[in-house]
Amino acid sequence: MSSNTDKPLLGMAFAFATTIVGASASAATKYISSEVPLGSIVLIQFIVGLLVLSPWIYRQGFSGLRSDYWQRHIVRGLAGFAGFCFFYLALQHIPLVDSSLLRHSAPLFVALVAYVWVGAKVPSSRWLPMIIGFCGIALILRPSSSVSIWHIAGLGSGLSLAISMVGTRLLSHSESSSKILFYYHIIALVLSIPLALYSWQGIPSWAWPYLLYNSLSIFVAMWLYTKAYSYAKASVVSPIGYFSVVNAGILGWLIWDHLPDQIAFVGIAVVVCAGLITVWQSAREEKRSA
Repeated sequence: MSSNTDKPLLGMAFAFATTIVGASASAATKYISSEVPLGSIVLIQFIVGLLVLSPWIYRQGFSGLRSDYWQRHIVRGLAGFAGFCFFYLALQHIPLVDSSLLRHSAPLFVALVAYVWVGAKVPSSRWLPMIIGFCGIALILRPSSSVSIWHIAGLGSGLSLAISMVGTRLLSHSESSSKILFYYHIIALVLSIPLALYSWQGIPSWAWPYLLYNSLSIFVAMWLYTKAYSYAKASVVSPIGYFSVVNAGILGWLIWDHLPDQIAFVGIAVVVCAGLITVWQSAREEKRSA
């Protein structure tokens, strides 16, 4: 009798749906970013997130929310909040495909973050794809010309996401996914309040559907991604994530007429190849340890 993980096509379909939701949410945020301050976007995002989590919070009660891993929750929350802030800053000023690609550079940082955080050894095989990936990022940033601080912000979102990913992985050994999400949203909400108050201004009525879509899409994407991993192995699902960059590029072209130049195209291809090499190596290591 086959298990759920024996349905790779279904897993790939859910993973691809995740990339569509993610790219469209990024496009919605970019579309309103000139009229809605960053602080308002992140505040509403985390308020909506807590509202979605409220039934689970009610069922748990205060006793079910206790945790002995405050430091990890705080680091994970800070990183997640910073990642969104950097990403939304980048979205305001650079093409959608550039900001999405730089955010999806996170897997290249994960091994280094794990080494700094918990002293996890970086396998020698991981250095080559990391170097290749950073060369691709250098092509996109092009420091020899006029590198934009907003591209650096996009890269910061990738690094922050990597810290968040490692933190989530460490917490998952002892905490439920709902509890991790709860503390993440609480910490990020507290951090977003002063930012929102500092930059607060009236939100146009036409922008609210985009704000709500962006907020709800996080949970939709998370559900789709979870379903993808329930039907297929990580080695099958992970490479599909790079279609987020392709989808972002298509939306950026259709809405803002943004097309990367030849050097940026090469850089994107190099980063994607480096990510695929990392996924392939992870799959091999998983088979050896099985």
